[in-house]
Amino acid sequence: MPIVNRIAEYSDTLTAWRRHLHSHPELGYEEVETAAFVAARLREMGVDEVHEGIGRTGVVGVVRGGTGGRRIGLRADMDALPIEEATGLPHASTRPGKMHACGHDGHTTMLLGAAKYLAETRNFDGTVCLVFQPAEEGRAGARAMLEDGLLERFPVEEIYGLHNWPSLPVGEFAMCTGPAMAASDEFRITIKGRGCHAAMPNLGLDPVFVGAQIVIGLQGIVSRETDPVDNAVLSVTRFHAGQAFNVVPETAELVGTVRTFEPGTRDRIERRLGEVAQGIARSFGLDADIAYRRGYPPTVNHAREAVMGADAAALVVGEERVDRTPRPVMGAEDFAFMLEAVPGSYIWMGSAAGADSPPLHSAHYDFNDEALPLGVSYWAKLVESRLPRAG
Repeated sequence: MPIVNRIAEYSDTLTAWRRHLHSHPELGYEEVETAAFVAARLREMGVDEVHEGIGRTGVVGVVRGGTGGRRIGLRADMDALPIEEATGLPHASTRPGKMHACGHDGHTTMLLGAAKYLAETRNFDGTVCLVFQPAEEGRAGARAMLEDGLLERFPVEEIYGLHNWPSLPVGEFAMCTGPAMAASDEFRITIKGRGCHAAMPNLGLDPVFVGAQIVIGLQGIVSRETDPVDNAVLSVTRFHAGQAFNVVPETAELVGTVRTFEPGTRDRIERRLGEVAQGIARSFGLDADIAYRRGYPPTVNHAREAVMGADAAALVVGEERVDRTPRPVMGAEDFAFMLEAVPGSYIWMGSAAGADSPPLHSAHYDFNDEALPLGVSYWAKLVESRLPRAG
């Protein structure tokens, strides 16, 4: 694989940076030390501008080449997850209950590596905005940066994102055209009953029994009301009620997630979830309160930019190692907000160290450092192909 030679030369530096970040994870909007590390490295590299505190803890570096005319953005996320690490590695998290279990330490490192390469070579004609984003894991850091004027202060014509993918071998990439990742919504259903002795259920209104009927009823929204070729998921992930073995409780609570791609499907499932839950509860003489919160929109790659991104990956690993028609996944990603504002694309980069590589969000996961030079080379080839020097 033609990893850029200059990038290969500092692969040890990339590994050291990545392991430092892995050892010092910070959750969303707490990335104070991470942001300071990023800003310090950018200044050492001699990038043209370094801006901090965007979207609370975000950082943007600016590198210009040639005329500095056309402008593109590259984005990496910086936050960790609230997971107790179980890898036992020498560079494991030093912070209890916090862990880089999704590879954002690797994403940050690869974009830093790209900054180093671009600042040294300037082998492009345009302006590159390097966006180090906070709070991707459920707290919408991309939206926070946009609301803080990201695109007004750093206007770009295209923007690109990358995520490591442990289900793909190192040296492979995958790029969807159109929908790549789903919208992510959350719901909470509180069922209001009347408590009583568990040996005399006829004297109460049992929210546990009704909650069980609601769990079953909700599954029909996808399995019986949604077009089978229109991907959607509705999962109840928590059912909490009562504390004693001999008491029918007053209330029960169900929480869960809904994942969709199509706006109409999203609207319909939100409406039907309330109708089904209320209808079942009332049929047994109980009531249900429904709280539905819309989260990230679907991540939808723009057709032209998807081709450009896949082409850049092919320059690094060869066309035979780039899947241009992967199946979309039901996970969510807040880069979606940026793709709603600017044309761009989001690519998956293989990071599997072997057949038994732990998945993302596992307490046993660790970013595969072998992938670091590939990711940096991808960013380098993308910039040089999107902003070519004349002649």
